Amino acid sequence: MPLLITALGIVVLLILIMKLKVNTFISLAIVSFLLALALGIPLTDIVGTVETGLGGTLASVGLIFGFGAILGKLIADGGGAQRISVTLIDIFGEKKIQWAVVLTAFILGIALFFEVGLVLLIPIVYQISKQVNVSFLYLGLPMATALSVTHAFLPPHPGPTVIAGEYGADIGMVLVYGFIISIPTVIIAGPIFTKYVRKFVPEAFDKVNESAMAAIGDAEQMPLEDTPSFLKSSITALFPVILMGIATVTNLLQETTGMSENVLFNLMSFIGMPTMTMFISLLLALYTMGISQNRTMTQLMKSAESSVKAISMILLILGISGSLKEVLIVGGVGDYVAQIFDGSSLSPLFLAWLIAALMRVAQGSATVAALTTAGLVIPLMGGSDVNLALMVLATGAGSVIASHVNDTGFWIVKEAFGLTVKETFYTWTALETIISVCGLAFVLLLSLVV
Repeated sequence: MPLLITALGIVVLLILIMKLKVNTFISLAIVSFLLALALGIPLTDIVGTVETGLGGTLASVGLIFGFGAILGKLIADGGGAQRISVTLIDIFGEKKIQWAVVLTAFILGIALFFEVGLVLLIPIVYQISKQVNVSFLYLGLPMATALSVTHAFLPPHPGPTVIAGEYGADIGMVLVYGFIISIPTVIIAGPIFTKYVRKFVPEAFDKVNESAMAAIGDAEQMPLEDTPSFLKSSITALFPVILMGIATVTNLLQETTGMSENVLFNLMSFIGMPTMTMFISLLLALYTMGISQNRTMTQLMKSAESSVKAISMILLILGISGSLKEVLIVGGVGDYVAQIFDGSSLSPLFLAWLIAALMRVAQGSATVAALTTAGLVIPLMGGSDVNLALMVLATGAGSVIASHVNDTGFWIVKEAFGLTVKETFYTWTALETIISVCGLAFVLLLSLVV
């Protein structure tokens, strides 16, 4: 019954948005309350559950998106995005620019959270799309692929790192095997898939500046000599990566050496938090993309205000999508899926992927799906000689499958690229499923040789 109720709730949501043209935020709110009632959550707890989900989601991504949007707009309006895009085009050429975007996103994605990478790279990718006169989505979809793959498979991202701890896997081997799996997966789910999906939903690739996130990257073109240098522009754009990278190395150093906590370690841990990283990078951009370029504070604050206005509806949608996810979790949908596999005798690798995949489809959160799967699979691994690092990757692969309306990431991508719900299913949902299936396939292949 919980799965049937969830399926009916999703159908109602799609009817509200696609057929009745109800605003996405309002539609998600309606379905969240209806599902809470249908799943048997006590009336006195429903509002609290919805508020908890909204608050938890905005607490984790609200400031990141806010600071990131302002940072991106400052880089765009200051000419930094234009300088970076022109330089990348000169280096790689227009024909290979998609691969340049993928490579850049993959490298940055190793250190950046998915949401941080998205708000950081979208202004630059949008500028590149304007420079070479290609579709924004044609470049943006492979970029999002690279960010998603690194988030799912590579430490120090929270998912694979925490799961490795749960399974007792060697984090170094998870990283090594993760790279082996990630590279072909990015190529297949990124540039290759984008080439083919363009034939099925050409209208999604023909849109011009129809998304709020694209508006952040939109800026008047200026003479190249008036833009900041490539070094200054790159350092400003990469500063979150630099801070997160330093914090990650410092934390790993502390863990491997067993050194006790001190002021330095605590400071680096503080600076390495995504919200703090984006805030510090924003302050730097005010100087490098503003004051040093002789832009007045009035001009800078105008850029900041316009960027925040552009993402205001996105933040509301992300928040209420978190409410829907929370309702499904509190309503016991994940627990029901767990009961289905109690006592299963399937291969541990396939079982980890399958449980994580069903958890993901049922309740939306990749992190919750992965962690729940770890708790269920560990007892079933007794007496098995399965490779623990591959178990981590199989779980991670399952946890990203079929991103749809109960996943915050679905709405991030939809709003970021100005897609309809149908177009997001054809592009993002299909893309995430390819990542998941490719991840499982490469894990099974690796299991034959390691």
